[in-house]
Amino acid sequence: MQPSTAAIQSTPLALLKLRCPRCHTGQLFTNPALSTSFMEMPAACPVCRQTYEPEPGFYYGAMYISSGFSTGILLAIGFLLYYLANDPPLWVYISTVAAAVLAVTPLLFRYSRAVMLYAFGGTRFDPRYATR
Repeated sequence: MQPSTAAIQSTPLALLKLRCPRCHTGQLFTNPALSTSFMEMPAACPVCRQTYEPEPGFYYGAMYISSGFSTGILLAIGFLLYYLANDPPLWVYISTVAAAVLAVTPLLFRYSRAVMLYAFGGTRFDPRYATR
């Protein structure tokens, strides 16, 4: 995929669009989220050459972020089922949460890595790199 030519000025918007933390232009992932290879990341940004893995094993911490996202999904679905479905049996809770988490696994994976990179990667937006 070709990176867009204009940098996104807002850091939260760049995170939501899964763009490089330094230039906000290059994409963090090489393939679409609905492909079988949704986990592939380039070694560096195609625009500014910022490395996407600051140190070996950097993304192990993203598992904790993904766990937090999954917990949020569990709580949201639990409250919705409890109040909208009149507290159904336990198997309904379990199957609904499992189906929802499996359905959004590519997004959980991508956004947990992006949050990890933005929060702990040590790189901040620099507009000078967006025009290279």
